[in-house]
Amino acid sequence: MSSRNGYIPENVYDYILENTLRDRPELKALRDETQDLPLAMMQISPDQGQFMALLVKLTNAKRAIEVGTFTGYSALVVAEALPDDGKLVACDIDDEMPSIGQKHWEKNGLADKIDLRIGPAVETLDAMIEAGESGTYDIAFIDADKESYGEYYERCLALLRQRGLILIDNVLWGGRAADPSNTDESTIAIRELTTRMQADERVDFSLIPVGDGVSLAVKR
Repeated sequence: MSSRNGYIPENVYDYILENTLRDRPELKALRDETQDLPLAMMQISPDQGQFMALLVKLTNAKRAIEVGTFTGYSALVVAEALPDDGKLVACDIDDEMPSIGQKHWEKNGLADKIDLRIGPAVETLDAMIEAGESGTYDIAFIDADKESYGEYYERCLALLRQRGLILIDNVLWGGRAADPSNTDESTIAIRELTTRMQADERVDFSLIPVGDGVSLAVKR
C-alpha cells in the first residue's frame, strides 16, 4: 500500500507518522525509489513496516518467511529487525521488482540475511515443507496475489512453529472486502480466508486496520 491510510482521517494519520515513526534515510531511500513505479501502491506503509519490525522483535523471531517481496521494503525492515544470525526466505514470482531492493539490502549490510527465491511461491513453500522445515519458522508475512492467499496461509501455517505468527496484508482491500456487492476473484479470496481464519481452531486470530488491513494469526 501507499504511505496513506484510507481508514482514518488524514490529519490523524499525519499525527501518527509525526509522533511515532522512527524513520531513517536508509529506509526512506527505498520507499522513494519505489514511489516512482507504476505499482507503487503495492508497497507497505512506513508505519506498517515499523509495526512488523516490532512484531519480529516481540516474538524473538530468527527465521522468517515473506510471500511477495515487490521492491523489498518489507524484507528490508524485517531483516533489519532479525538478530545477526537471523534469516528471511523471501519469495517472489520474478526478480524484476526485488532487484530494486537488493541493492538497498546490500547497502545496509542485510543481503546475507535475505534468501530470495524466485518462482511460484506455492512451489517454493512446498519444497521447504518437503525438505523437512515444517515447524521451524517463527514469523511469516503474506502479501502476494490474493487469489492464492488460502494456499499460502496453509503452507505458512505448516512451516511455523507453535506460537509462530502469520501476518496477511491487504485484508480490507481498499474497503472492497466489506462490500458484499463486490464479487471479483481477489475480493472473494480475501473474504473467504478471513472467514476461514475466524473459525480456525489452529490459531488465535485478529484483524487490525493498519495500512490496508492486516490479519494476525498465532499458531496454537
